[in-house]
Amino acid sequence: MTEKEMVKISIEEFSRLQDYMLEDGKDAKAYKIMLRRYLDLKAILQSFGINLTDIDRIKE
Repeated sequence: MTEKEMVKISIEEFSRLQDYMLEDGKDAKAYKIMLRRYLDLKAILQSFGINLTDIDRIKE
């Protein structure tokens, strides 16, 4: 897998995960698990130099 493919997949997953988090809300049982993955993906994307300002809708 190339770096570009990895970035693309990570951005898609980051976006999809944020949709789930926003839809279910912080009271959902799975929110803590989703938050952990959200933070992992955020770190991965930042390590690739991706500016999250426009795509981060959760901001945690």
